[in-house]
Amino acid sequence: MAFNNTPLVLIPGLLCDERLWAHQKAALEHARPICIPDVSLDASIAQMAERVLDEAPPCFALAALSMGGYVAMEIMRRAPERVMRLALIDTMVRPDDETRAKARRGLLSLAELGRFKGVTPQLLPKLMHPRCIGTAVADTVQAMANAIGKDGFVRQQQAIIDRADYRPVLETIAVPTLIVVGENDEITPPAESEEIHRGIQRSRLILLPECGHLPPLEHPQLTTQLLSRWLDAELLIGC
Repeated sequence: MAFNNTPLVLIPGLLCDERLWAHQKAALEHARPICIPDVSLDASIAQMAERVLDEAPPCFALAALSMGGYVAMEIMRRAPERVMRLALIDTMVRPDDETRAKARRGLLSLAELGRFKGVTPQLLPKLMHPRCIGTAVADTVQAMANAIGKDGFVRQQQAIIDRADYRPVLETIAVPTLIVVGENDEITPPAESEEIHRGIQRSRLILLPECGHLPPLEHPQLTTQLLSRWLDAELLIGC
């Protein structure tokens, strides 16, 4: 398979780091520069987006998961001319409703009281398909959360609570866009990705069976294959 050499930026989600993208990085970095920014250092989506833009090449392909998708949408609002193609994985564009926001604020309060526990065994079934429980996938998810820690979690949750409504940005996106969602995702269910697909004219939606919220870890080979095909699609003129 022929690969173009478009630089690739991979943005992790909440309580995730570069390990989320380990399989994709290993498989794709021979053909292109890959940047995986640290999105645990800033307390707003806007600041995260600015950090990514500062670290990224002048023009790049952009793939993001969950909270990373909010950052990607902010980038598409601020600097769409720098993004040659877009992949949004298990994310959403509408802001939280009051129920979800209240739950996030409750988690923030617990964390501030010193009761941050990372990703507990009780939380794992909400993040991944049952077939991944008790495997190295679950171990990686818990290790990433522990590495981000309480302070990073607080910053990220506050950023998520305060994020903008990105639905108006959808119709402005003109680059080839891949949308991927786990069939069993309980955090950002497939209906959220369907809304994104309807809003972006040049988009393709892929529903992954036996998959929760974390396709790069739950289906690493398939996720890499999808990203490879997305990267190799015909490029638009520009950048």
